[in-house]
Amino acid sequence: MITTTIPTSRNETSVQGRLQDKVAVITGGTSGIGLAIAQEFAAQGAKIVVFGRNEKTKQLVKDNLSEKALAVQGDVTNITDLENLFTETSSAFGKIDTLIVNAGVAQFVPIESVDEKHFDNIFDINVKGAYFTIQKAMPHLSEGATIVLMASAVTQIGLPGSSIYSATKAALRSLARTLSTELLPRGIRVNALSPGPIDTPLFEKFDMPKEEVEKFGEWMIGQHPMKRFGSSEEMAKAALFLASNDSSYITGIELIADGGMTQL
Repeated sequence: MITTTIPTSRNETSVQGRLQDKVAVITGGTSGIGLAIAQEFAAQGAKIVVFGRNEKTKQLVKDNLSEKALAVQGDVTNITDLENLFTETSSAFGKIDTLIVNAGVAQFVPIESVDEKHFDNIFDINVKGAYFTIQKAMPHLSEGATIVLMASAVTQIGLPGSSIYSATKAALRSLARTLSTELLPRGIRVNALSPGPIDTPLFEKFDMPKEEVEKFGEWMIGQHPMKRFGSSEEMAKAALFLASNDSSYITGIELIADGGMTQL
């Protein structure tokens, strides 16, 4: 058995990991769930490409993964940036085995306060960005590749103030079905992962005053069957399942990882 040491932020040693020598591209991979996925996949032997719009993307990747990980700065709403992402990935690694479509934004606004700018911004990032990320990746995807779309459990419960956000995530769930059919002849599996409330900094994601988000978080915990938020690491484990051969007979599904919030 070959033992390979994979540099990660946790300094773990992996023995022939579940993604050994696979190439994984993760959009929105510089923080929260995206970063946790990048770290987990690296620990499982994958070669990591992180795409983020933060100007410090390369430094963030270097600090949290390793110098061997490829960091590409860009915006998912910019087609040229997406083309550059996959050109650089192809040049560095020659193929893509796993694509994690994670870049997105969450802003909760009641319908009477929604304007056209808000509507367009959320749909541009969450839907247009996701759609063209996949389209531009297609020529570079290996046979039997996997795609994971990051949706949300919010679409299951009709949460007040989430009409635009939930609509964008429902669109991603639909794409998991339609693109599964289109890409199946190439053996490419497409699935959606829908997290419940996760312990990433909520006020940064929701674009709300910190005090309001803290109250909202307390309310959600009070309603939650497990009385806690999930962790980014737990979502990374779920993404690993969908990205690896462990889910080889699964495509077109929505894996709801919400601690029972929408089921109990």
